[in-house]
Amino acid sequence: MAAIAWMVIMGDGLHNFTDGMAIGVAFTASIAGGISTTVAVFCHELPHELGDFAVLLRTGMRIKEALFFNVVSSVLCLVGMFVGIGVGNIESAATWIFALTAGTFIYIALVDMLPELNTVEVKAGRSRTVQLIIQNLGLITGAGIMFLIAFFEEDLLNIVG
Repeated sequence: MAAIAWMVIMGDGLHNFTDGMAIGVAFTASIAGGISTTVAVFCHELPHELGDFAVLLRTGMRIKEALFFNVVSSVLCLVGMFVGIGVGNIESAATWIFALTAGTFIYIALVDMLPELNTVEVKAGRSRTVQLIIQNLGLITGAGIMFLIAFFEEDLLNIVG
């Protein structure tokens, strides 16, 4: 197996573990916080896992192998969630986990994803302006979803609990 494949698997596993910790801590703080954190992590993880799967296939793995290692690294999110629930009642630990997770999200958005938006090749027949509009619609949709969750937090609490 290529070294890059191991790097992707190990990095993704660690990343999923910290995402799980954030979800666990968020649920111990409040149901609404847990739901909003879960939605944010899901929206972030779906394209991330698909990208990791594509990288694993590019390294020469068969589909079954890539799927297996992707699932194994994803299970660490569940393990992290249980750890997060366990330490979620420790106020100082919860604060540090939220800070670490927020910092990771901001870092990934600004250092990994934002520069990538500038290097995406424009498809034939599509102008750079159309590409920019599509990219911004994605960003606005994500921000809108998080706004709606925050705005209707009280209603979510009534529905869930």
